[in-house]
Amino acid sequence: MDVSLRHQDHTRGKNSRQTTPAPPRPGLGSPWTLAAVCLCGIFAFLNLYVTQPMLPMFEHVFHASKSLVSLTVSASTLGVAISAPFLGAIAERMSRKRVIVLGLLLLAIPTLLAATAPGLPLLILWRFLQGLVMPAIFASVITYIGEEWSPLSIALVMSIYVSGTAMGGFLGRLIAGLTAEYLNWRASFLLLGLATAAGAALIALILPREKRPLPQHPHPGFAAQIRGTLAHFANPRLLATYTVGFGMLFALVSTFTYVTFYLAAPPFSLSTAALSYLFAIYLIGLLVTPAGGYLITRIGMRRGIVFAILLCLLGEGLTLSHHLWIVVFGGLGLVCTGVFMAQSTAASFVRLAAPDGTRVSAAGLYLSCYYLGGTAGGVLPSAAWNLGQWPACVALTSTVLLLIVGIGWAGFRAPGTSTKAIP
Repeated sequence: MDVSLRHQDHTRGKNSRQTTPAPPRPGLGSPWTLAAVCLCGIFAFLNLYVTQPMLPMFEHVFHASKSLVSLTVSASTLGVAISAPFLGAIAERMSRKRVIVLGLLLLAIPTLLAATAPGLPLLILWRFLQGLVMPAIFASVITYIGEEWSPLSIALVMSIYVSGTAMGGFLGRLIAGLTAEYLNWRASFLLLGLATAAGAALIALILPREKRPLPQHPHPGFAAQIRGTLAHFANPRLLATYTVGFGMLFALVSTFTYVTFYLAAPPFSLSTAALSYLFAIYLIGLLVTPAGGYLITRIGMRRGIVFAILLCLLGEGLTLSHHLWIVVFGGLGLVCTGVFMAQSTAASFVRLAAPDGTRVSAAGLYLSCYYLGGTAGGVLPSAAWNLGQWPACVALTSTVLLLIVGIGWAGFRAPGTSTKAIP
């Protein structure tokens, strides 16, 4: 009997070895593959925040309040928040590369249509539709990285992707702001829509298809997938990650949306073109985020997330200065650095905290919470501005950051291990 059981175990082990998927890529892989991952970040984020440098202009063009024109930012982040868990569930069994390319092509459509908007309400609608499409791209890229690289490489590759998102965020704002200043705001959306379609073609050409096969188990159905997605809220580590993500994008959107009104007014009096150049500070992310990814592999994700949030808090305080260089390079630079490091860390931690077979849906729910934070960061500070202008906005954002420091410290922990052991 014992011999028979040992023989069955040996046979099952042999069959298991024959059907086990290929392991993730060792090391970092081809430079072209890393470049493709970076391009995914660039083109995915090219359109998300493009109206931020144009907000003071929109106040005059549409004769609208700060809270109304800020909806051109919040509408897109709200669209992302609404569709992220659903698109994540749908994309669970689809080719990651195919979803990324198709998502970019679909994103180009409302971007081009935004150029035809006759007024602010329809512009907000097209911005909302842009946001609805984006999560298919975001969640698929995050999952592609988590499945195609070894656990020791994920944080560093994720930081390369986040650097691409920083470049995309900067280029989108720069293109939009300069085009609006020297041509008009409609031309901004036309140019960005064409660039997005070109990006889809480029990524289709150089991004390798995923090597890990898609799961072959019976499809559980859409309703079951949604129930599985919502079940992630019962995972304390994922819940902490979602809360930290909410707070980090709240801080980024709040800061970079309302600082444009602060810097457009005396004593700074910056123009739309100057406000566009302001977002060059995002380029810090190109250097700092990969370095931060390496740092996190040394100190662990728990300490890394707290360090990133504290950098943001310091930056918020420095934006209160009346010296432009301190506001930009000290304040906004530290806010960018902290948010990019935190986003890279949290996105990597989702992969560790989510069970196998649920990582796309977990990433989709993370994006939903993350961009709900962005939506709140575009809307709620308008009330703070009415009470005390920029200092009140800084106080609100700093309060949110202080709350999530404790949540990050408590939640970014591997069960049964020390925090140092978290890669």
